[in-house]
Amino acid sequence: MKQAINIRLEKDIVKTLDEYAQELDKTRTSLVEKAIELYFDKLDEMIADKRIDNLKSGKSTVVPLEEVFKKAGINV
Repeated sequence: MKQAINIRLEKDIVKTLDEYAQELDKTRTSLVEKAIELYFDKLDEMIADKRIDNLKSGKSTVVPLEEVFKKAGINV
């Protein structure tokens, strides 16, 4: 189910968005939705890089799966 949101964009961005939409015979919504989906992929990469950096710097640690199961009372 789709949900409506309101955003404000610079006029130049809206103009470019409309040009792409017309050229591709798409709606503004479909192009914005696709752009956000693609940006989520980039954000996933950024989060993964941050987590790796945190592991390398000692800000976070890895817990072995066996220890997680043990604490959860799961016998493997």
